[in-house]
This record gives sequence, structure tokens and C-alpha cells, in this order.
Amino acid sequence: MLPERVAALEGYHVGQVSCGLNHTLVVSLDGMVVWAFGDGDYGKLGSGSSSAKYYPQKVEPLCNIGIKKVSCGTQFSVALACDGHVFTFGQERMIGLPDSMLKNKSNPQVVPAFEGLFIEDIAVGCEHALALSSNGDVYAWGCNSEGQLGLAGRCHSAAWTTPTTSIKNSGGSGNIQPGLPQSVPPQYNTLKDCTPNILSTRLMVLYHFSDLMYKSWRLLNLDTKNLASTSRYSLGTHAIIRGELRGLLSPKVNTLPLVRSIGRTMTQGKTYGPQITVKRISTRGRSSKPIFVQIAKQVVNLNPLELRLPSRAWKVKLVGEGADDAGGVFDDTITEMCQELQSNVVDLLIHTPNSFADVGSNTDRFLLNPGALSDDHMIQFRFLGILMAVAIRTKKPLDLHLAPWVWKQLCSIPLAETDLEEVDVLTFRSLQGILHLKNSGITEENFHVMIPLDSFMAHSADGRLVPIVPGGQNISLSFANRTEYVEQALHYRLHEMDSQVAAVREGMSTIIPVPLLSLLTAQQLEQLVCGLPEVSVEMLKKLVRYRDITESQQLICWFWQSLEEFTNEERVLFLRFVSGRSRLPSNPADISQKFQIIKVDRPVNGLPTAQTCFFLLRLPPYTSQAILAERLRYSIHNCPSIDMDNYMLTHNTDPADSSDTED
Repeated sequence: MLPERVAALEGYHVGQVSCGLNHTLVVSLDGMVVWAFGDGDYGKLGSGSSSAKYYPQKVEPLCNIGIKKVSCGTQFSVALACDGHVFTFGQERMIGLPDSMLKNKSNPQVVPAFEGLFIEDIAVGCEHALALSSNGDVYAWGCNSEGQLGLAGRCHSAAWTTPTTSIKNSGGSGNIQPGLPQSVPPQYNTLKDCTPNILSTRLMVLYHFSDLMYKSWRLLNLDTKNLASTSRYSLGTHAIIRGELRGLLSPKVNTLPLVRSIGRTMTQGKTYGPQITVKRISTRGRSSKPIFVQIAKQVVNLNPLELRLPSRAWKVKLVGEGADDAGGVFDDTITEMCQELQSNVVDLLIHTPNSFADVGSNTDRFLLNPGALSDDHMIQFRFLGILMAVAIRTKKPLDLHLAPWVWKQLCSIPLAETDLEEVDVLTFRSLQGILHLKNSGITEENFHVMIPLDSFMAHSADGRLVPIVPGGQNISLSFANRTEYVEQALHYRLHEMDSQVAAVREGMSTIIPVPLLSLLTAQQLEQLVCGLPEVSVEMLKKLVRYRDITESQQLICWFWQSLEEFTNEERVLFLRFVSGRSRLPSNPADISQKFQIIKVDRPVNGLPTAQTCFFLLRLPPYTSQAILAERLRYSIHNCPSIDMDNYMLTHNTDPADSSDTED
């Protein structure tokens, strides 16, 4: 296209133009008029709303005050007045305003941090800004992922000499002054006999322990093979390896090293990784292979460096479907893969034995399939590890219900016989019964009558009768060797999935630093990979922003009332409807996209629509809350397809020689 004159600015002398991500700011030569146009996301046009403007419109709060310079970032804007004041508007984390001022982020507001200063100049990058004061000081705010703020971030972009600090005061624990309640709160019943002062002292000790660990964890050998060491100096290390002390470590020990390492190895400058092809629609009389199998085959052969991205590790092309992957298709296919893994479509996971027997705990959880040993299975387990690591790196949780047994193995916590009881209580009781026969009156004479086993065989987690030692089918079980049988059976059951676990960890290691998982508890690793099992309405309220509607209007009140009345299963379906995901991260700050609600001019009481790529819900007008809830329920149960990008149908054609179908 050829340049055309912007007719709306005719008659004005323009002094400066600044362009951001799909938006533009213009200042008149005398600085008395400021115009904005383009995409209005996050209020970055300063118009008081998030609506797009398709022709220049005046930014009234900036007119007639004398604007010296404007600069645009990706989702925010900055204006410098002739009197040295700095105005910002747009995305919350980029505009340098305190929380109390963020409600009016779509209107230009003076940055209070510069009160009493005269700002001479400003400069803006994609997600950060700099300001130069009249006394020569430089101020920075925004994203520091590449050290662009000059604040000695992970790239060490600033260097200076600092005074020497003593070891005594260098840690955080010495400065902590925790508040003390009058008594121990009733929900902590096991601590009821302890005084608040004693508990405070314990807390100080734990913080001091974490400070010492923070300085020295790199020197510790946390390999499980180190458990063979008998030195008394290894007792603490052994307790960390076994998981006994991991729960006492503060986040700066067990989480911060992982976060920093992930940040240092992040591939920057790309919004998505390599493109892969997925075929979900059956054609030519042949059904499609599971999505998990299709994606695993392609992803395991990619360069891991290309997958270490902050958002989409790969871009999905859906064959024969009208969907353009701007993030929603990626999220939706991951959700479908999780469903395949837990519905026997892919045979990598099995229900716990407790689930089949309907006894004990973890009856709704899954284990890795010890019978999945083929080369194809190992490739798929490696991809499962990649998928978990991508979830940690992109902060997009997986809806996987794995037993604590699996998470312990993945973070290298050795399993014990109590772990077997949590997933297979019948086998555990059977082995305990064989070990303690004298308590039940069984003797060497009636042993074979009472014990229905005659060799060193046992049932595996997937129900197969297998030898627990090489040639076990030929070794007779007797009263005399029953202790050895129990020991070997326990060893077999606690290690029968080692090959599968190793393959998963191998896949994870290509994306994240797996050795650092040895500082995490099983629960912490599960939360990093899977986020929160419950979809919180309160969290959605913290994430929401409204376009062409306000939170006080009746339509929005009806919407939140409906969502609060939904069951958690329905809220999961709603989350998938609007975002493609089934879970939210445990920390709201880890959600990069805002949940957007737009009021649309469509027939009354129509169906809502969504754009998963943008976490966006479009609501038409409704005559009652009951009708809104009914229409929303219908949509989330019956409209899971991503098919409104009709222009993509010609691009997402079905290759004639597609190998993603079953023979």
C-alpha cells in the first residue's frame, strides 16, 4: 500500500508522531493538542476506555497543557509535559502507577514517583520506559526480562561498587520482625500447646536455615545415589534428598533458583515456536490418530531451544478447520491431550489400583503405565515431560490428576512402603500380612494352605502377574523365605515405573533445569505443572477488564452471579470456552492475559461467543439473569469448537498423504 495523508489532521501543524503496537499518538507543533488512534487495548489510547479508534481523536486530558513528547510501547503510552510532569496510561504493569491509581489506567495520570522532580526527557521500549531528570538521574520501570532497566537483573546490565556487608546482616532472617497473635489460632490445633513466642523463635530458625541453604545449595550433592554415603555430615543432605526437609525451605531456596534459571534460558524475540500440524477431523473413511500422538511425533524431533518460549512453544495448524492459532488453539489442543491421557485414548497413564478396588486414597488419580515399554511409548513419555516443562515455563497449567507417587518420582524423592499404601492398599496389606504371619496363627505347616502364592510372582500396578526378580516364576515361596519375598515385592513395586519416570524427566530436561526439582516437594511440583484444581471466580474478577461496559451494569452483575452459581465442573468448561485452558495458575500474576468481557450489539437473549486466543467473552443483552445463565450453560456444554476464523479454511487444507490417520 502507498502512503496516504491522514485527512483528520489537515489544518494542524504536527510536531511529533509515535507508534506502538497497533496504536499511534500525535502531538501538535505547539504541544496543545494530542491525538490517538488504533487499537485501544488496556486503555493505551488514553481515551478513558479500551475501545479502538479508527481515526484520530483528541486525548482531552492532555490537551491545552503543553505536551513536549509522546512515546508508545506495546500496550502502554507515556507523555512528557513541558512543565516536567510525566503522564502514563495503558497496561497496569507498564505504567509505573501505584495500585490505588490503576482503576483509571485508561486515562492519562501523572506518575507520582516523580513528584518534586523535573523530567527532561523520556524513552520507551516495547515493555519498559526510562525518564531523565534535570539533575541527570535516570529512572526506569516496566519489564526487566532482559535487564533493560539497568537494575542489575538476571543479565547483570549494571555494575558498580557497593559497600561490604557483613554475613550476619546479609540474610533476610535477621531483619524479620513477625507480628505475634495473642494465642495460636484454633485451626492450628497441633500447635495449641506452644506459645506464640516459641513459634516465632522457630520461624526465625527456619528462615535462618533457608538463608544458609540459599548461600550453599550449589555445593550440595542432591543425587539419590548420595544416600549411600554414611558420613554424619551427610545427614542434612540425605533429609533433603528424601524430601523430609524440602517443605521447610523458603521460596527463595526451592523456587527462586528454578525461576531464575528458566529466565536465563528463555528464547526471546519470538511470539511462538515452530508450526506443527494436527488433524482432528476424520476423512477418507479413516479416523485421526490421537492429538497427543500426532504432536508428540513432531515435537520430540524439534530443537529444544526453539521451544523455550514464554508463551506458545509451538503454533498449531488444524487441518480442515477454520482456526488461526493466536494462542487459543495451542491452549485447546493441550487441554484435549490431557483428556486423551486420562481417558485411555493414549495408554501412558493408568488408574491407581485403589481406583479399581474402590478403596483407600487417590482413587481419582493416575500412575504412569509400567507396561508401556515400547520405543514409541518412550518417545511419548519424553513428550509428556516436554509438555510438563512447557507448562512450567509458559505458566499455563495442565489438567492432569497424577497421584503424589508420580510427583515424588519426578522430583527424585525415593518412594517408601507407605507410598504403596496410598495407591494400592490391598497389595500393601497383603504384603504386611505375609510378613507378620505369626500374628495370624499361620505356621510353616499350613503356610501354603493359607497363602495363595507358590512363587516369587506378584501383581504389577497395571494388574499383570509378573516375576519380582529374574526367574521369579521358578523360585518357590515358602515360610522360610517369605521376608525376602516381601522385600523383593516391595522393591519391584516401588521401582516398576523407573524407565517411564526417566523418560519423562529426560523430556523435561530439554526445557527446564531438572536437577533443581530436587529442591521441590511433590506438592510444589504438582502446583507448578497443574496450577489450581478449582476455578476461582474471585481470581477471574481480579483478572477481568471490561470493554464498552462497566462492572456496575446489570448485565455484568448477572454474569458474575451466574458464574458463582455454577459448579466447579461448569466453571472449568467455562474457562475452556473462553481461553482454551482447563486450569489457572496458582498465582494470578502468572496469567499474562487479562480476561476481557465485551458487550456486543446482537439480538437480545442470544448465545455468548468467545475468542480463546484473547481470553475474551462477548455478551449480548439479556432480559434476566436466569436466561443469561441458561444461554451460557448451553454454550459451554455444546460449543467447544474453535471455528470462527473462516479465512483460515483455505490455508488449513488436508494433505493428501497425511500420516495422522489410523489405518
